[in-house]
Amino acid sequence: MRPNRAVMIYTELSPNPNSMKFVLNFEIAPEGLSFDYPNRAAASEEEKGSPLVADIFQFGFVQRVFITANFMTVTKDEDTMWEEVLVDFKKFLKIYFEEGHPVFAQKTIDKNTVIVDSRDSEVIQKIKAALDEYVRPAVESDGGAINFASFDEISGQVKVSLQGACSGCPSSTVTLKQGIERLLTNMIPEVKEVVAEGV
Repeated sequence: MRPNRAVMIYTELSPNPNSMKFVLNFEIAPEGLSFDYPNRAAASEEEKGSPLVADIFQFGFVQRVFITANFMTVTKDEDTMWEEVLVDFKKFLKIYFEEGHPVFAQKTIDKNTVIVDSRDSEVIQKIKAALDEYVRPAVESDGGAINFASFDEISGQVKVSLQGACSGCPSSTVTLKQGIERLLTNMIPEVKEVVAEGV
């Protein structure tokens, strides 16, 4: 990214009251990739290193950072009110991007490429297509991401991983069961249940 670019940042509330979506006027992550940082140590990992996220975790209220496309979702602690920290935090982001600092370490970009697995069964291909077309846009608009994890052909159970604002959101379980599970079971007869990993 070149320094001194015009940086516009606007915020959107998410269904998770502790998570705020920060939307930028340019892409900050390679297309199709998302990165979830549950703590500062994760920002230093070789496979998904991020100087930006390491700096963000210097704000004591930050509990988690999720980055994809042209936005990031920051989850704060329970004790801090967004009104108390939002102005300073947005100012930090604006300066960071205007000065042209990197979002990711170069190794992160080199290692994370989108891999389409040609060995996927027909059912898994249908599940992934349904998630991409019908679920992902809605989840991203709420500041999160959903990724296919696995499908058990015997039980009909689909496992997904939730990131960003969806991680730890009180309404994500309801959305998962009443929205995503209903959609997939109606579209794909082999699917009987949808569960989230680690929830």
